[in-house]
Amino acid sequence: MAKLVSFLTLLSFALYMVGTAGSASSPTDFIKSSCKATRYPELCVGCLSGYASVIQRNERRLALTALSVSLARARSGAAFVAKMTKVRGIKPREYQAAKDCIENMGDSVDRLSQSVRELGHTGRAVGRDFLWHVSNVQTWVSAALTDENTCLDGFAGHLMDGNVKVAIKRRINNVAQVTSNALALVDRFASRHRARNP
Repeated sequence: MAKLVSFLTLLSFALYMVGTAGSASSPTDFIKSSCKATRYPELCVGCLSGYASVIQRNERRLALTALSVSLARARSGAAFVAKMTKVRGIKPREYQAAKDCIENMGDSVDRLSQSVRELGHTGRAVGRDFLWHVSNVQTWVSAALTDENTCLDGFAGHLMDGNVKVAIKRRINNVAQVTSNALALVDRFASRHRARNP
């Protein structure tokens, strides 16, 4: 029995050492180091670490996952703003700003959907073909980010102050931060790909 306990102790220690030795190149560490290139690294890690097994240490999958998460957030953000238009006692100005925001978020969702599809085409693309696809993605994600910020601009000024503004700003700010991170990871993927394939 004592031998078995000491063997199990030794085995678990050996496995622990292997685990810590390999962790420098683990998918989670890859995500953490990649997220340092973004404006909101903690949010980036929080959004993407759950997909570590899919991403592994693949730059393209990382960028594609970041875009997919951004798209999902934009869709749910648009649905949230639509719900807010039905809040009892909403002021006419708030209602109009929310309606405009829904339109902006719809555009954002369209552009992010295009981006996910377009980045999917970079798998076998090389040279100018690759650059063309990535350039489209960068343009559309930038435009999606502009749409999200335009939504927020609609709630500027003290006349808009209130619960509706606070709730929408909090939600869409989060979407914009996730989109900003996705754009940074697309840029990182593009520059690393170019460095490897001059």
